[in-house]
Amino acid sequence: MTAEEMLTKVDHTQLKAYATWEDIQKLCDEAAQYHTASVCVPPTYIKAIRDTYGDRVTICTVVGFPLGYSVTEAKAAETARALEDGCDEIDMVVNISDVKNGYWEKVEEEIRTLKKICGDHILKVIIETCYLTEEEKIKMCGIVTRAGADYIKTSTGFGTGGAVREDVELFREHIGPGVKIKAAGGISTLEDLEMFIGLGCDRIGTSRAVGLCKGEKTEGY
Repeated sequence: MTAEEMLTKVDHTQLKAYATWEDIQKLCDEAAQYHTASVCVPPTYIKAIRDTYGDRVTICTVVGFPLGYSVTEAKAAETARALEDGCDEIDMVVNISDVKNGYWEKVEEEIRTLKKICGDHILKVIIETCYLTEEEKIKMCGIVTRAGADYIKTSTGFGTGGAVREDVELFREHIGPGVKIKAAGGISTLEDLEMFIGLGCDRIGTSRAVGLCKGEKTEGY
């Protein structure tokens, strides 16, 4: 797979707390030039991106990010506003505390609620694998599937660890046929990109991919 082909699977990401409009414009310019799957950006920039770039980029944003413990009503409001502002895709963080407490019905209902708001828009569910046991990860595969989400995503990139081969292989074994996989966090080389795509990831979340494909030294997540 060529670098250009890999970039079509990348959610080109800028989620730093101090991201400026100049940073966001650079991200969007690169995304439009290299045809990345989307730009993944803070909610505060959605409307400005849509007004400036129109349909030249697909806009993804995050909800309940990065810790996940906002109440469902807050996540629902975030999601609705993001779509109203022109967002195309939502990456939500599950309530990790609820997962650790085993409140499975509550976790599933929250995902189902946000998917209902999203409608035909893509919903990706970040389960933050670095904090979960294997049993919890398997349980979340079933919950994400039953709740009707479009993707299960490994990580925020802001936790104690990111995507690893073993988690993607576990997802692939336990998700339903309608659910795709997004790997994110710690993907820092072209070899990483190729590996995760080869493992069956339909999306890769990283801030580094364009720089890597241009042969530049990169930093980020």
